[in-house]
Amino acid sequence: MSNVKLAVIFYSMGGTNYQLAKWAAEGAEAAGAEVRVLKVEELAPESVVEQNEGWKATADATTDVPVATSADLEWADAIIFSVPTRFGTMASQMKQFLDIQGGIWAAGKTVNKVVSAMTSAQNPHGGQEATLLSLYTSMMHWGAIIAAPGYSDPAVFSAGGNPYGTSVTVGQDGKMIEDVQEAVKYQAKRTVTVAGWVKNGNE
Repeated sequence: MSNVKLAVIFYSMGGTNYQLAKWAAEGAEAAGAEVRVLKVEELAPESVVEQNEGWKATADATTDVPVATSADLEWADAIIFSVPTRFGTMASQMKQFLDIQGGIWAAGKTVNKVVSAMTSAQNPHGGQEATLLSLYTSMMHWGAIIAAPGYSDPAVFSAGGNPYGTSVTVGQDGKMIEDVQEAVKYQAKRTVTVAGWVKNGNE
């Protein structure tokens, strides 16, 4: 039985990354982890969100999801990030969340957190890998331990074969093109497993 505490932190405009986060939570809980699903703060003006039907629907659907804080990062042994691709890098909402963690970083409280990440884009070559690598660059500065899925399970291949983390293509109708549910759950299980090794080896 795992004693790992996992924070699944997402930003979602159209609902895709919220769904990925929920699947990750299911996979981690099945592996015995204690899980918090958390969102980062929206930076876009409410008037802009209101004008976009899908964006507003996601905002409404996630109203009760707690906003991630530095305290959540301190609590967690492991963190899975889920964020859409924006011009080959992470959405600004997630970047801002990372940028304001200087206090806990300076205190050494991000060191040895086990991290992994997932992403989405509107076409198969929309910058998914670059997005994950940009996020992992920040994690290297944190002193975190990256638990990418690699090619360690058939589920990774079935979902398109991104070794850096699960990525999914979202069609114009807002629906995911690839079936990535099992890959997400596997990635969560792997993250929890690695975090367990780190945590229990440290005690």
